[in-house]
Amino acid sequence: MRGKILVVDDEEALVRLLTYNLNKEGFITIPAYDGVEALQKITEEKPDLIILDLMLPGKDGLEICREVRAQGVKTPIIMLTARDEEIDKVVGLEMGADDYVTKPFSVRELSARVKAVLRRNRQMEEKADASSIITVGEFALKSESYEVYYKDKLLELTLKEYELLELLIKNRGRVLKRDYLLQVLWDYAEPVNTRVLDVHISKLREKIEPDSKNPRYIKTIRGVGYKFEVSGNA
Repeated sequence: MRGKILVVDDEEALVRLLTYNLNKEGFITIPAYDGVEALQKITEEKPDLIILDLMLPGKDGLEICREVRAQGVKTPIIMLTARDEEIDKVVGLEMGADDYVTKPFSVRELSARVKAVLRRNRQMEEKADASSIITVGEFALKSESYEVYYKDKLLELTLKEYELLELLIKNRGRVLKRDYLLQVLWDYAEPVNTRVLDVHISKLREKIEPDSKNPRYIKTIRGVGYKFEVSGNA
């Protein structure tokens, strides 16, 4: 498995450690040590995945996340945070990060996360069909471009939000358990207590629901998971 990974952290020793181990796994790595350099290399190198530290000189990880997502860049981002603060993780996910890892972490764990993200992206590309359009109610999903239209209007979704909505729509009417969603979309092999799913559900509701506080489409099944519902013949 090969891919180009941008590693962004102001701790040079950590960058060397990560690039060394990822290179051993067969990845191509690109180092960056501050926010300005990171943005430049995202544009120039077009990496397949970004490992991004939260606290950076110049521009921090949240600013970088916000800027690249605003530009329509859907490259997966794994955010590193030195603080085990729930608010940091939640804000990072809201800005468009796909996952987060809290320092100190195992290099093996991070490598496994990287492989899982790239594997899922590759699988999505392989199954994409230029004629593949899923129409459910007033939603239309175009798998080849990872685009979702609601009432003929293109929604601005992150890649992870698209994956989540696609999975819910394909299983409409069926309750999907939290652990199942975390395993399929984030490759968490064991049940974990994380808000990563809740944050993505919340952001998705804000983008597709007429009233996100009283969701019409994405229903919460307390203590179990989530279900996508549509009315009519859809």
